Order: sequence, then structure tokens, then C-alpha cells
Amino acid sequence: MKRYRHYNRGTAIILSCFGSVIEQEKYLEFEKFIVDSFPQTPVFTAFSSKMVIKELAKKGEVYKNLPQVMADVDMEGYKRYIVVSVNIFPTDEHEVLTRMVKGFKNFSLANIRYTNPLLHKTKETSNYLNFLDAKIREKDEDVINLYIIHGVPVLNLGGLEAVNYTANFLKMINEKNLACSLEGEFPFFAIKDAIKRDILKLTGGDRNAKVQIVPMLLVSGNHYDKDMKEICEEVGEYCDASIVDSFTQDKKFNLIEQEEVREIFRENIAVEIKKLGLE
Repeated sequence: MKRYRHYNRGTAIILSCFGSVIEQEKYLEFEKFIVDSFPQTPVFTAFSSKMVIKELAKKGEVYKNLPQVMADVDMEGYKRYIVVSVNIFPTDEHEVLTRMVKGFKNFSLANIRYTNPLLHKTKETSNYLNFLDAKIREKDEDVINLYIIHGVPVLNLGGLEAVNYTANFLKMINEKNLACSLEGEFPFFAIKDAIKRDILKLTGGDRNAKVQIVPMLLVSGNHYDKDMKEICEEVGEYCDASIVDSFTQDKKFNLIEQEEVREIFRENIAVEIKKLGLE
């Protein structure tokens, strides 16, 4: 085919991220990690939030969404490219990514694959959650951890099983773990009285009992600065509440800087490269 002669370059990696107005540099640092991990493979980065893209454009920072980046990579003649789902769960953002890739396959002659998000496979998810809970309990094994998952606003996505598994697993491995969401299943604003009841039951009403708010967010952006702090203040009305200390470079707790999280994403890419018949 004459059209295929234009596909004269090898393999590329496209990182598909949500984006952040105030924490965009964390995604760019993650991009550097992937570049260093796959030095022979060009890496491109796309952002899915149009709001983020437009707000950053006002500051002179130009970014593109996934269809635009895939078009650029295709135009540059890459025969193969892997779209990396830089998301925590296989929910709405991941579903949109898969539809974009499948749609692009209808007219592109390139071999396009996409990866799983962070918490997708049961073994890796279980191992990571065990690590995370143990890590943030190092200073105090008796602390109560309130994990806050972002969640999605609809109840008919297949990926919600991964969210449920995460919440239930965390509660199962330690009786002093609680979980809720920002805007998904069991949102804090709707169940905060139940959260208070459970915390008071665990603490016996001790006003000095420690509770850590654990944001299950890739980056510590607006949700961290606004929602997590508001939740912390509400919980702080009946106990000693604080947002969990970070164990990465940034003082704000986040997932994307954690070596264990990066390794899962790196391995997801390596798996797809292998499926392309490459090593």
C-alpha cells in the first residue's frame, strides 16, 4: 500500500494524563522518568482535561489532547505506538482513552496499543495497597487512615469494581482503615455522619486520637488544596486530624512521585512493548 510507505519510523510512547493547572510539573517529571526508562523510544505527552489545557494556554504553556498527539505521532510516521493510561482506575478517563484509540485505529495504519491504568490487576493492586498502608503507618501503627478516592459520578461503569476492590481491601487489611470518595460511590459529603460514627467507635471518643486523611490522587492539585483540607477540618472537629505526611520529594502527599507507582506504569509499558514483538 502506498499509504504505508509513510510509516517509516519505529515505536513511540504517548502518555495520556489528566493534567493539572497547579501541579503540571509532576506530570512532566513523570514524563522524564519514562524517557529515562525507555531511552530508545520517543515519548510524547497528552492531557485530557480541556479546562487544564485552556487555563495553561493563558500562561503561554501549550499542551495538546490525546487525539491531537496521536495525529502528530501518526503524521511523523511511527509504525507502532503505545498509549499509556496515566490514571488510577479503569473508570471514565480510561474508558474515554480506549474509545479514542479504537476510533483512531479505524483510519490509521499504525499498530496502536494502550496500557492498563495503575490499579487494574488484582495482584499488583493488592501488593501496592499493602505497601502503601504499611508505609504511612511507619510513624504510628495505631493511627486511623481515612482514604479518600476521587470516584466517578455515575454507577454504571465496569471500572467501578476496581474502586470497590481498593476501598474494601484497605478496610479489610486493617480495622483502622476507612474509605470514602469525593464525588463517587459513598461520597464524604453524604456519609460524613457515618464516618464520624465509625471514627468515634474506633477512638472511644478520644479527642486526641489521630486520624490521617489519605488523598488517593495522582497529583496534589486543586482537590488536595481545597477538598482534602476541607475534609480534614471537618474531621478535626472531633479528633486530631491531619493530611498524611508525604514520603516523596513533594511535601504534599501524591501517588505519581512514588517509586512503586512509577514502576507499575513502567511495567505496563514494557508489557505492551513485548506484545508488539519487541524487547
